[in-house]
Amino acid sequence: MSAQDAIDFVSDNIAEVGTLMRSLSGRYEGIFGNLRAAYGVAFEQADSIADAARDATAIADAATASFRDNIPNQPGNACTSGCAACCHLYVQVPPGTATVMAKHIAAHFTPDEQQALRGRLEVAATAARDAADVMKLRMRCALLGSDNRCTVYEVRPLSCRAFTSRSVARCHDVVFGDVPEGTGVEQNAAHFRIHMEATFALEQAARNRGLPDAQKELAQALLDEMTPLDTATSPDQQLAAQK
Repeated sequence: MSAQDAIDFVSDNIAEVGTLMRSLSGRYEGIFGNLRAAYGVAFEQADSIADAARDATAIADAATASFRDNIPNQPGNACTSGCAACCHLYVQVPPGTATVMAKHIAAHFTPDEQQALRGRLEVAATAARDAADVMKLRMRCALLGSDNRCTVYEVRPLSCRAFTSRSVARCHDVVFGDVPEGTGVEQNAAHFRIHMEATFALEQAARNRGLPDAQKELAQALLDEMTPLDTATSPDQQLAAQK
């Protein structure tokens, strides 16, 4: 094989692979278009915006698992139970989410636990309202247990589910340390996008129903949903009162 033949062979081979990669890139992007459409159809059929929020979690969990199982070269994840640096960041929730969380709290927290939680939520909501820049606010989440585990993990917000990290040390540097503005924790892009698509779809679902579509600060959103539960005396009664 002459040098020119070698050049032609290598160039053609690279061009062929490049064509395949461009095709796959388009199909990969199509995954998220199909995901967006699936969210929209499911949310349209949901009886309430809270039911849509539940569906959002189920669909996002399934999509995340499928990515993990079927798409190669997924980035590593250093997140483990009890690692709570990200639980000190500012969190907003889309429509329906706080309702789902409040019902879970009513069903699983005792009245005394709910009262204590309400006090922590009020402190957190006030801190968020008074913060000059909420994105720089660092405050322990009111829902974080003494063991550094989420007390509502099953119904945690989409933004909490979306957060991943390759390095615990990096999380601590960003959350508790002094890092240059504009830097942060590198995310698993596909995992993050799955959950952001769910958030955007919930906002659109709320607009379609003529409901408020803006995201709300987590603590205040929960306080707004938990207030009617004050008249019940037990978790079961509180859940009944909510229905």
